[in-house]
Amino acid sequence: MADVRRKRPTPRRAVAVGELHAGPVGFAALRDRRLPKGDALAMAEVAGIQGAKQASMLMPLCHPLNLEYVDIRCVLVPERHAVRVYCEVGLEARTGVEMEALAGLNAALLTLYDLTKPVEPALALAGMRLLFKEGGKKGLWLHPEGLDEAERAHYRPRAAPRLDGVPVLVVTLSDRASAGAYDDLSGPEAVRVLEGLGASVRQALLPDGIEPLATTLATAAAEGVRLVLCTGGTGLGPRDLAPEALARVASRRVPGLGDLFRAASSAHTPLAWLSRADAALVGESTLVILLPGSPKAVTQGMAILAPLFAHALAMVAGEAHP
Repeated sequence: MADVRRKRPTPRRAVAVGELHAGPVGFAALRDRRLPKGDALAMAEVAGIQGAKQASMLMPLCHPLNLEYVDIRCVLVPERHAVRVYCEVGLEARTGVEMEALAGLNAALLTLYDLTKPVEPALALAGMRLLFKEGGKKGLWLHPEGLDEAERAHYRPRAAPRLDGVPVLVVTLSDRASAGAYDDLSGPEAVRVLEGLGASVRQALLPDGIEPLATTLATAAAEGVRLVLCTGGTGLGPRDLAPEALARVASRRVPGLGDLFRAASSAHTPLAWLSRADAALVGESTLVILLPGSPKAVTQGMAILAPLFAHALAMVAGEAHP
């Protein structure tokens, strides 16, 4: 099995969809709940739940998971003489639940097939696929065929809240990178994520120390930058002074973000507890977040904190927020 021991548990959800095409005779009997073996729709719901829970028994390399939620939904589609079946699965875990959703879907569809075949042997299963999945460092994935309006309204797939047009500054702190000794890889990783959320991002590369960062933060706040993300300078080395630079210009601390980063990152490595990641407001409306300097830590940090950015900025600005 894949080694997921160093992954952090996150809320996961997956929805799979497929159809049984029953023909006019089979569909009518199924719809009216007069099949010889009983109510196929009710039995399909029970079978689908059982199938999702048994996924790891059916697929030998599938992780056994303690599922927290399974829902089977059968929608009649008269124009195609079909039953459209959805299986939604959710939990908090280190790995996704796509296979559980697909296993539940197939169990439900096969049960419909089994109970309908006495009145209509010419049945067909079609369109079985993962509709979408959420959670983990990759966030929301939607099937390329998309969702229709009814599916979106019912399941409400959740992506990280966007930052469209928000002015953001990404600062990399490194004596060696600023001197050209090696290429900065951490800053571009943060930029990639932020631009993916729609932010208007610019970068700065500074040497370690208090004064360069403190001056840059004060200038960014004066220019109306809403979010500053800094990488580097949060360790225990003699030149790791990003928290001290932030303290010099901060108006209000936001300690929970650093605490969240350390707690969530400790699932990846116990060394996370040595980080001095921090956050504070500079001026009235500029949120500054300090993350470690390695590209891996930035990737993990963005996965942990990015879902909070839009809400935090709305709070800072006194705007309505969920």
